[in-house]
Amino acid sequence: MKRFFFSFLLITLFLPVIAQRNADYGVFGGISSYIGDINPSKVLYAPSPAAGVFYRYNLHPRQAVRLNLLTGGLKADDMDFDNAFQQNRGASFSGIVGELSAQFEFNFFDYTTFGRSLDYSPYIAAGVGVAISNTAGISYVPVIPFSVGFKINIYKNLGLEAEYGFRKTFYDNFDGLNDFIDPADQGWLHNNDWYSFMGISLTWKMYNRLAGCPAYYDVDSKRKK
Repeated sequence: MKRFFFSFLLITLFLPVIAQRNADYGVFGGISSYIGDINPSKVLYAPSPAAGVFYRYNLHPRQAVRLNLLTGGLKADDMDFDNAFQQNRGASFSGIVGELSAQFEFNFFDYTTFGRSLDYSPYIAAGVGVAISNTAGISYVPVIPFSVGFKINIYKNLGLEAEYGFRKTFYDNFDGLNDFIDPADQGWLHNNDWYSFMGISLTWKMYNRLAGCPAYYDVDSKRKK
């Protein structure tokens, strides 16, 4: 399984060399949070600052592949929970998680940041990645990122996006409570820790105006008709 994760990421690294005219670049700012043994249910609990950059290769106005480089803080304290498990009373942690991931992105409407019309679309994305964390020692963890968001072309080749994404990890020690199982709760977490990112991204397209991009011109010409 690890070979699949790394092979997918390596293929995505070569996308910038293939065709810059179909490329979007972006910067992300927002918050990150943790769900696991200490915090089993509160979404966006103890949010910490998060930031990142990404590269997107547009296969089609509705399909794209995106390479993310993200980082954010993770923290929790079980004293904040009335139903915290007694044997873990006083457990807490804090640290930083970094992520390199690749996601396939699907737009529900045709979307481009090409400056010819006001485009917008909700979207979903999923993929594979690797996270590195120092919350309980240095660890490298395979993750599956899921995201939902909304994007809009705000000016010429500039776009604005709002996104919320969960990360399913194959690891149970972000919080230092490795392999802990609550007998009263055998829920959907399956004894693995999760983390999430939520925030706003600013994207821009760098393209050759003279060479153009036939795929996007076709979309624009159909709209004008």
